[in-house]
Amino acid sequence: MGGNKGEGGMNRVVVTGGGGFVGKVIVRMLRQRGIPCRVVGRHRYPEVEALGAESVACDIRDREELRPVFRDVDTVFHTASLAGIWGRRAEYQSINVTGTDNVVQACRDNGVARLIYTSTPSVVFDRRDIAGGTEDLPYATRFLCHYARTKAAAERLVLAANGAALKTCAIRPHLVWGPGDPHLIPRLVASGRKRQLKRVGNGGNLVDISYVDNVAHAHLLAAANLGGAGSAAGKAYFISQGEPVRLWGWINALFARLGIPEVTESVPLPLAYGIGAVLEILHRLLRPGQEPRMTRFLAEQLAKSHYFSIEQARNDLGYAPIVSTEAGLDHLVSWIQAHEKIS
Repeated sequence: MGGNKGEGGMNRVVVTGGGGFVGKVIVRMLRQRGIPCRVVGRHRYPEVEALGAESVACDIRDREELRPVFRDVDTVFHTASLAGIWGRRAEYQSINVTGTDNVVQACRDNGVARLIYTSTPSVVFDRRDIAGGTEDLPYATRFLCHYARTKAAAERLVLAANGAALKTCAIRPHLVWGPGDPHLIPRLVASGRKRQLKRVGNGGNLVDISYVDNVAHAHLLAAANLGGAGSAAGKAYFISQGEPVRLWGWINALFARLGIPEVTESVPLPLAYGIGAVLEILHRLLRPGQEPRMTRFLAEQLAKSHYFSIEQARNDLGYAPIVSTEAGLDHLVSWIQAHEKIS
């Protein structure tokens, strides 16, 4: 992997998880700028190879296997993680924490100058409403899922590794959505079509959402900052559309565009939380490999407000959304309709 000098001093880049939702858009943006990049994943990805990126099959949990992949690299975007809200604790720990520790060590061993980590606002979600939260919020102390707990531990590792030789920062996008989404939107749409959705709470909660291109854009801005002014070094940044949406209103607006009936029935949060607690116990005992339809974490997320200020990202990174929520919704609806025709 070689090439001409890229933006922000980037000319040799690795994207872990570059075959995933956010990672693939980062790769696309890098290649559009003529920046060579290598994608690390559990297997090779023809889609990123078609963009002109190199694809390397490598498990980030294997430190010895990972180390040579970072050779002659100046920037690493670490987007790889085990997402979702259900699964074995050991698997979340090994991928999200041990894997991140290995990424940090591989950066140090190879003299990588910049590491940008894809985190999540869930690291500060402590079961309370968050309205206009800033980066001063402390890490949560009561995690309701292994994902949030391990992402917080991994973010701490990355930010603690910041120093003169290796500059690091973390990007915390909230509810990432857009064309190519393999998680949030397909499940939402499928549940809507089956009439399985019920509003949790009174429906007045405000939440941040983040169009995937805006998230990738923020990552590139962070890398440019670490290669220049360096004001982002050692910091975490909330990223979103810059304006929260009323969650259930936004979901119903999407459903209306797709001809899906509006979600009108509701369940009180205490009831949904209790159902989630019972289902978690039953699934651990009887169906450990199958995610419950409701969990305590999901009930809280669907009923509480959680939106954040992006002022620090504006000031340090120069971040502003490059795709509006309205335009993003148009792109998303077109993608869903095309995807359903193919399916």
